[in-house]
Amino acid sequence: MRQLVLLRHAKAVTDAGEGDFERALAPEGHEAAPRVAAALAKAGAAPEIVLVSDSKRTRETWELAKASFPAAEVKFLRSLYHAPAETLMQEVERAGGKAVMLVGHNPGLHDLASRLAHRNNALEIKLRSKFPTAAGAIFTRKDKTSSWKLQDFVTPKDL
Repeated sequence: MRQLVLLRHAKAVTDAGEGDFERALAPEGHEAAPRVAAALAKAGAAPEIVLVSDSKRTRETWELAKASFPAAEVKFLRSLYHAPAETLMQEVERAGGKAVMLVGHNPGLHDLASRLAHRNNALEIKLRSKFPTAAGAIFTRKDKTSSWKLQDFVTPKDL
């Protein structure tokens, strides 16, 4: 794999009694998700495979983002729901492909992004400090033995 795109679900409503898994996107989330997806695509994100947690808010985020990635094959996985960084990376590696996108949740998504953003440049410091709702990051590497490099980090407030 040469490109890994991480996208946190967009802002969701407060739990209204349906439970965390069934929380829908808030109006701000409906507005932010397609904008961030378009910015990621413009920055070079080109996933072949998209792995999406099967919670309601991640599925809705993908529905709003998918127009920016029309060639991607999507897979909805229960294993991504509030998964730790290790599980997220195992699922990404299992997916295969040269470019994979993961649509998921914090804290696991932020933890994974922070582990990959190990340099101390301004962009990586910004990513490690916070990975807000609807944030997206693009990581690239030359080959399987190379370390990941943060190519871009986009948040709704940046747009």
